[in-house]
Amino acid sequence: MLQQCLENVRKNAPLIHNITNYVTVNDVANILLACGGSPIMADDQEEVEEITSICGGLNINIGTLNHNTIFSMILAGKKSNELGHKVVLDPVGAGASKLRTETALRLMREVKFDVIRGNISEIKTLANGSGNTNGVDANIADVVTEENLEETIAFVKAFAKRVGSIIAITGAIDLVSDGDTCYAIRNGRKEMGRITGTGCQLSGMMTAYLVANPESILEAATASICAMGLAGEIAYNRMQEGDGNSTYRNRIIDAIYNMTAEELASAAKIERR
Repeated sequence: MLQQCLENVRKNAPLIHNITNYVTVNDVANILLACGGSPIMADDQEEVEEITSICGGLNINIGTLNHNTIFSMILAGKKSNELGHKVVLDPVGAGASKLRTETALRLMREVKFDVIRGNISEIKTLANGSGNTNGVDANIADVVTEENLEETIAFVKAFAKRVGSIIAITGAIDLVSDGDTCYAIRNGRKEMGRITGTGCQLSGMMTAYLVANPESILEAATASICAMGLAGEIAYNRMQEGDGNSTYRNRIIDAIYNMTAEELASAAKIERR
């Protein structure tokens, strides 16, 4: 499953339209190139429908939200739905402000998303209609642990079934569910949280995996999360004395670039629940 998903991305080189935040836009472009995809960034309402029409998938990220791009996100999302393209929502910071929360909920009403990917606090905010996050990070009280894993899996399955989208929660333990099946993933390093943008990069890369594997999008979303977590492990093991989080970011991108399908399949720590 994982092996084929990665191979399909490299074989098909999907073109992905990203309306993403300007803090991490360069890293999103580079991770897409590293995994075998191709990025295009466009957020002006005068061109988003045209741009998204030539792409295979759309990645919407609300990390640096403003009123100009909200309408662009809706236009691009509706056009992607019309064309049958894969669409991912990354509700960065939902729960941190009224604007972010209301925009994420509006996007969910007006656009059909194949996958909604966020941390546990962001996803709980969308499920409940309100919530609290620690800026763009998960609230410590919400963190997924072995102790609350069963309860969280039940929540993820129920929410996925309710909204008709795959829900992907990333953190110390990653969870991906379509409402019936849930995959728990334990790849990754805590140091990945010291870099701005690993989640944003994952959402872009995940969109490429969905486009390249349209008949198995639950498995594709899962494979992309495994790949990102494994890259974090590989990159950390290659750190040298004097290296810091800037080097770690680059090593993660390099690990994605050099990752083989066999390596992903053998090193993924995945459990079906």
